[in-house]
Amino acid sequence: MALHAAVTLVRESEIPLTAQIQRFLKKEVTEGTLHPGTRLPSSRRLADDLGVSRSVVVEAYGQLVAEGYLEAVQGAGTRVVRHLDRAVPGPPVPSLLDDGHAGRRDPAVRWDLRPGGGNVPDFPRREWLAAYQRALHAADPAALDYPPLAGDPRLRVELARYLGRMCGVRSTPAQVMVTAGFAQALGLLAAVLPGLGTTALGIENPGHPGQRRFVQESGLRSLPLPVDGEGLDVAALAASGARAVLVTPAHQFPTGAPLSARRREALVRWARDVDGLIIEDDYDRGLWYERGASRPLALQRLAPDHVVYAGTVSKTLAPGLRLGWLAAPAPLLERLRRARARQDLGTDVLTQLAFAEFLRGGAYDRHLRRLNALCRTRHDALREAVRRHLPGAAVAGPAAGLHAYVTLPRHTDEAALVAGALRRSVLLCGAASHHARPGEGAPALVVGHAHLPRSGAEQAVRELAAVLSGR
Repeated sequence: MALHAAVTLVRESEIPLTAQIQRFLKKEVTEGTLHPGTRLPSSRRLADDLGVSRSVVVEAYGQLVAEGYLEAVQGAGTRVVRHLDRAVPGPPVPSLLDDGHAGRRDPAVRWDLRPGGGNVPDFPRREWLAAYQRALHAADPAALDYPPLAGDPRLRVELARYLGRMCGVRSTPAQVMVTAGFAQALGLLAAVLPGLGTTALGIENPGHPGQRRFVQESGLRSLPLPVDGEGLDVAALAASGARAVLVTPAHQFPTGAPLSARRREALVRWARDVDGLIIEDDYDRGLWYERGASRPLALQRLAPDHVVYAGTVSKTLAPGLRLGWLAAPAPLLERLRRARARQDLGTDVLTQLAFAEFLRGGAYDRHLRRLNALCRTRHDALREAVRRHLPGAAVAGPAAGLHAYVTLPRHTDEAALVAGALRRSVLLCGAASHHARPGEGAPALVVGHAHLPRSGAEQAVRELAAVLSGR
């Protein structure tokens, strides 16, 4: 393999060429332009590129090896050494929908019970690779051009079929938009709402802290609305004066409470009365393993003209795919297209084609069946461990999704429990951070359980019991 490198020489300089190469490479290494482990061109290749004698490059490389900047590895050429001191990088910038708990796994922690994307337990690598290969093999050159802003037509057809079959969503392929996850979907909606005369968005409380922050940073005013055992308090929504609301009706995040039938009817009436908009975040559709009960169908089917249905594969496949979708009323979808034209040129085509193949061939259904069976055993293990070791605590809501909401006895000091658990190598997320204001709500834990082995749930909950008992 012929490697090349950008090296600048000044032939009119009084500084010898060897010294120029040496100084240039040393500067690039120390300033971080040439990263540790980077392989450099052979002395013959670099000499040819620079139009100098090979001995000039050999001498420069040799001096840099002697000074500890480069290393010559037998059979692997010359590389930048891997152990150079570097400034400690700053903390990663959280995504706008980061809930503050995902993506930061501390290797010193034995049991990480936080919810988040890393909680997805079983990506179907072989099936996804097969679907990707089929899609790539079938893609002609035109398919690899810039995609339509609403998404590749083949995926939109498959999504419309899937959403109708599995979720009861009433839409056509023309009403579906493919997005880079729910984050982009919410960003597009935040961009178009002011043009519809809406500057405030109702949000569930407790709810997703990242979404609450996102709404505020998007320039909309967030209106926290209470949630109880029946889901969103629609009377509070009506009293707020809002004309748009973001809800998780099938499996409320984080409490797990499904929106009751009477609340669903009330929410639809509200939307029609005020000509309002409901954003339905069906974030973990497909993950429902409650025995003897079916997952509620999409709210969207009750009022397709007033509901934007949003979904994603972040909980069922992997958040790193950055793949989601909207089913929206046609007039709103056109506004969303125009807003997107100012942001990007569409979602990765090959991922779209692979997912279309994944849906069409039934691989997604098979994956969901396996994932639900796995999650059920782990949810059952967590529920049993809580029952045995945490008197007065309970796992609330139906068995669904990748997390569980564990209510604690009223007298429990939630913050002290979280801190004490960490000292015992258990990383927890308390419910307090999901409330809009400090001190709201009863003590509870939001527990990511899907990645835990059965024995892991038992051992982690025993540690919590030890903290509560003061051992």
